[in-house]
Amino acid sequence: MRRTLAILAGNPLSALGVLLIALVVLSAIFADFIAPFPEHRGAVVDFVNFNKPPEWPYIFGTDLVGRDLFSRILYAYRISLILGVVVLAVAVPIGVTVGLVAGYFGGWTEAILMRITDVFLSIPPLVLAMSMMGLLEPTLTNGMLAVTAMWWPWYTRLVYNLTRAEKEEGYVLAAEVIGASKAHIIFREILPNCVPSILTKMTLDLGFVILIASSLSFLGLGVQPPTPDLGSMVAEGAKYLPDSWWLTVFPGLAILVAVFGFNLLGDALREIFGVDQ
Repeated sequence: MRRTLAILAGNPLSALGVLLIALVVLSAIFADFIAPFPEHRGAVVDFVNFNKPPEWPYIFGTDLVGRDLFSRILYAYRISLILGVVVLAVAVPIGVTVGLVAGYFGGWTEAILMRITDVFLSIPPLVLAMSMMGLLEPTLTNGMLAVTAMWWPWYTRLVYNLTRAEKEEGYVLAAEVIGASKAHIIFREILPNCVPSILTKMTLDLGFVILIASSLSFLGLGVQPPTPDLGSMVAEGAKYLPDSWWLTVFPGLAILVAVFGFNLLGDALREIFGVDQ
């Protein structure tokens, strides 16, 4: 803990990352209490206050039907974080397991699993997600499925390389000599030594998942109105630039804060764990 605090104190950008992510997460969790107009996350219409520039009590302005942008951004953060956590909760175990098995057993197992992984890696992530969403109904669940399908191969490749290096270490050879099972060696000996690299990548990837999800929504393939989503808010506001600039600028800044914060936090974890990337 002292080493972690010393690293954060010695690196202002890392401390800034922790602060930004704390701000994003707390805003999403306590949106019901922070949002001045919590009812504006849904299908609410207030034509008296429509398309207002930033002014009290609408500090980020209002959209074209009079909904408070600040309140909707807070709830959009909640949607984005839920999507990111669920995607990684599904993609990481799949990718890590495939990478461990391929790296440890080698041979035909390695050849088959890694060629399948290479097929997925050869397709640009956003193109793969767009292709899937073009076939599926654009809902939050299908958005999670599309992003998950493109994310697990990156963990497979990472853990595969780590496992190939770790299986030659003395502690693995010692476990094999005393008759430890393959499952024990893979999940109790090798996997714990891969965890720092996995956690670092997960932190960095949370920002990228939010960015990809926002990109899908921007193209109309993600979360659908009236559910607040950062990407769809940017897309809607872009039609009215530069006059109604706040419709795009504030949701865009919200995406920037989340992605920038997770990247800075990932760099801090990399330094704390001593991970070479």
